[in-house]
Amino acid sequence: MTSLPLMPVDPDAPGARRAAMPPQHLADLDLDGRKDLVTKLGESAFRARQVSTHYFGRLVRDPAQMTDLPASSRDRLADQLLPRLLTPVRELACDDGATRKALWRLHDGSLVESVLMGYPDRVTVCISSQAGCGMACPFCATGQAGLTRNLSTAEIVDQAVYLAGVAASGKVAGSPPRLSHVVFMGMGEPLANYNRVIAAIRRLVAPPPEGLGLSQRHITVSTVGLVPAIHRLASEDLSVTLALSLHAPDDELRDELVPVNQRWKVCEVLDAAWAYAARTGRRVSIEYAMIKDVNDQPWRADLLGRLLAGKLAHVNLIPLNPTPGSRWDASPKPVEREFVRRLRDAGVSTTVRDTRGREIDGACGQLAAAEDSGTDPAGEMTA
Repeated sequence: MTSLPLMPVDPDAPGARRAAMPPQHLADLDLDGRKDLVTKLGESAFRARQVSTHYFGRLVRDPAQMTDLPASSRDRLADQLLPRLLTPVRELACDDGATRKALWRLHDGSLVESVLMGYPDRVTVCISSQAGCGMACPFCATGQAGLTRNLSTAEIVDQAVYLAGVAASGKVAGSPPRLSHVVFMGMGEPLANYNRVIAAIRRLVAPPPEGLGLSQRHITVSTVGLVPAIHRLASEDLSVTLALSLHAPDDELRDELVPVNQRWKVCEVLDAAWAYAARTGRRVSIEYAMIKDVNDQPWRADLLGRLLAGKLAHVNLIPLNPTPGSRWDASPKPVEREFVRRLRDAGVSTTVRDTRGREIDGACGQLAAAEDSGTDPAGEMTA
């Protein structure tokens, strides 16, 4: 087994290298903070509520459309409260328009990705919390790229707000026009950017004009298993779903697939997950990428079943979306079905994730990697 290097769990900790953060945005602040900023600009405090209503309530960014603001102060308020954080690089669609992937360039040139997925009963967005990732999981395109920096609270929130606007425009045929679910399963390890991710969640669930007004129960936070941060999340009085990226039930393999396991072993990670479930009453989602001839053996299904039997957990098997040139590949369907059968026979609730976006480099980090290398998703050179 190769021991892979880990980046600091908290890049914002004292002594950690600090990357240049973007300009402050209204989504970085609660409503009182926005009012303070507006009054310092010499405007009435209620202007903060007006701009916030446009952004969170009407999903409007263009100052020209904010006609209830005085023309003399409209641009100045927008400059201070709504600086541009995300510049679109590419926006691709597949699945008859039900899946849309966006690649963004940040103020410092970093690239991040978001995905919008429409279903008959809901619209979900998958958002990034870091530019790159320091967890070094070898089968993940983002993990291969390494960590650039944490995203700001507003950079995280702005992905969801932008794609909420796409949904509201009716571009996702056959789905409701309102964003309902957010999953922190994009680029990065959310719990390694803990404070800003928690602040982003609070913006997403606060009612307009404070925030976007989503249900806490419709927010999912994924982690590779940062045990202290899981315990901290349990104390936040939030009803979000915890998704644990397990990918192997035994320490020997998980040490390789999820290198943070070298610090916190499977039993410690699962104990933290069960503590979270006990504190919140929320079922834990166990994420398990099915990798051909690596973690898909029947005995590993049986071991996983024994670990999870009787627990408040659901297994979400993920057919691996291979990255270009990778030695990792998806498990064959018969192997996948046998894995599911063994888990269900053990009494463990199990589903296989709907695969979306393969033709648009749907796996996290693939589109950014293609942009950096100067290729399009089909492998052709871009201008």
